[in-house]
Amino acid sequence: MGPVTGDQGGTMTYYEHGTAAERWERAQLFFDAKEYATAARILDTLADEAPEQVAPRLLLARAYYHSAQLGRAEAALRKVIELDPVESYARLMLGRTLQRQNRPDDAAPHLRMAAALNGDFAGA
Repeated sequence: MGPVTGDQGGTMTYYEHGTAAERWERAQLFFDAKEYATAARILDTLADEAPEQVAPRLLLARAYYHSAQLGRAEAALRKVIELDPVESYARLMLGRTLQRQNRPDDAAPHLRMAAALNGDFAGA
């Protein structure tokens, strides 16, 4: 099956069709296969469809991070933290994303918070 026109006039591919559960599973498969940009494309839609859910947005942030889309990773991680302020992995990833953007001063508080949330008070 080739590309088809989506609701917003964009081109949709076969992996963007199906139920949310099917697309979630497909996104995880692409992520596991290190096809991060494809996983991000699927997850971006899923995250918008379920804005209150942390898991799709966190995996989306990871896909952005691994595909060097650091600005998008940062935005997705900030949204995760807004939804769940004690999500320690999101804090750690945000700190690392900011470090990769050469922003160590912005990264430091998130890395300290991640350490504290994980009980690593020596590293905090």
